[in-house]
Amino acid sequence: MNNFIEIKIARSVSISAASFFSMRVLLMIIGIFISIFSAAQLCNGSLGDPVVNITFGSGAAGETTFAAPGYTYTNSFCPSDGSYTITNFTSGCFRDNWHTVSADHSGNGAFMLVNASFQPADFFLTTVTGLCRNTTYEFSMWIMNVLKSAGGIQPNITFSIETTSGSILNTYNTGDIGITPQPEWKQYGLFFTTAANNPDVVLRIRNNAPGGGGNDLALDDISFRPCGPVISSAIRGNNNKVDVCINEQITYDLTAVVSPGFISPEYQWQASIDSGGTWKDISGAADLVYQRKPTTAGNFWYRLAVAENGNAGIATCRIASNVLIIHVHPKPVINAGPDRILINGGHITMSATIIAGNNIFSWSPPDFLSSISILNPIASPDKDMVYSLTAVSEYGCTNEDQVLVKVVAGIFVPTAFTPNNDGKNDSWTIPYLDPLLEATVNVYNRYGQLVYHASASKVDWNGSWNGIPQPSGTYVYLLQFKDGSPAMKGTINLIR
Repeated sequence: MNNFIEIKIARSVSISAASFFSMRVLLMIIGIFISIFSAAQLCNGSLGDPVVNITFGSGAAGETTFAAPGYTYTNSFCPSDGSYTITNFTSGCFRDNWHTVSADHSGNGAFMLVNASFQPADFFLTTVTGLCRNTTYEFSMWIMNVLKSAGGIQPNITFSIETTSGSILNTYNTGDIGITPQPEWKQYGLFFTTAANNPDVVLRIRNNAPGGGGNDLALDDISFRPCGPVISSAIRGNNNKVDVCINEQITYDLTAVVSPGFISPEYQWQASIDSGGTWKDISGAADLVYQRKPTTAGNFWYRLAVAENGNAGIATCRIASNVLIIHVHPKPVINAGPDRILINGGHITMSATIIAGNNIFSWSPPDFLSSISILNPIASPDKDMVYSLTAVSEYGCTNEDQVLVKVVAGIFVPTAFTPNNDGKNDSWTIPYLDPLLEATVNVYNRYGQLVYHASASKVDWNGSWNGIPQPSGTYVYLLQFKDGSPAMKGTINLIR
């Protein structure tokens, strides 16, 4: 299918100075007519996904992939007469008579660059299969005249779509593709309807111009797409795009209107979660109206696909509506931090977090806080307080989390425990020791050996050391604080 090449036009015209102005006006009128006719050759209704899509890849493809009959492949990005290449740029060719082309039509791949042969002839001929019977398709391709020097021969191309038996289904001539001051891709094409008995077609592309200086061009993005009546879809009561917070979703009615043209149409709503990269049919959504229920957060695209009765399940037969987008935004992900213990008269630093994003946040109430607009304010209440952290995203989505600051008179250290697994007082704990105070707790036996250690964590000793139960007796504990507060020392009775 991928047999392409460039074109050349030789033209010798001699006109008198007196008739030059009239000729110029005539050519302008013809040019306008050709422009209008060109636009009319492309589908004016709705299109389906490409059935055939030749993009020439992302870099040099080589002659085996894109072989143009009668032309020679070269790896040079300045091919000579009768040669072509597959490239993603060209620059400085033929004393800088060609444009510098730094990207293909889509901006991220390769294109075919052709320096046409001297004799007008077909330069692309292939049979296209996989189409549907009695279905209208749009054939299109993008072309650039790479010559920038005035007076050169201009490309002139005819596209023909034929049945395999030779009957012409449609044909279109580009006319002379003029020189532009900057590199400019132009789309050309036509539409046709496949036969009822055999949908296979022959694509024939002919170079109408004889050889000479010029007739040098680039080709890209050749495609066949189903074409049909206009399908207009909308989100009832909204624009074609909705931004909504996950907790504010409603049931949206997706509606569509199909203009006349189908005999017995079948409908199928489709969804995409990768911005139209892939589409999947929605089970049971086979009417002109689809009720879209609330979902998880994400970017959801929808469209209605339509085909004649019996062809709805065949992707190459279907056309599709415009795309509807429902972007469900999550609530801000926030955490006000763990509950805290504060010794009366002291202060603590909050440890809240918010996942990155354009969020506005604040604390409430403001009582005893150094600031309500930072994540880690200093809190110094003289009584128990519950603080709420509220965040609002750039889309107006809100979320809230709370933290308790419990104010105590001091740290109470139990002096005895009974680790006998009866479910009562089996562990030695220090209930009001806030782990975020980053205190270090050590317990020693009567020989001065360390039998328990905790640092910046909850204190919970079960009476064992390295898995070995320690004997009954008196043990010494030592609490040391990172902030410089006085250390605490005392004894514990382990009773078995």
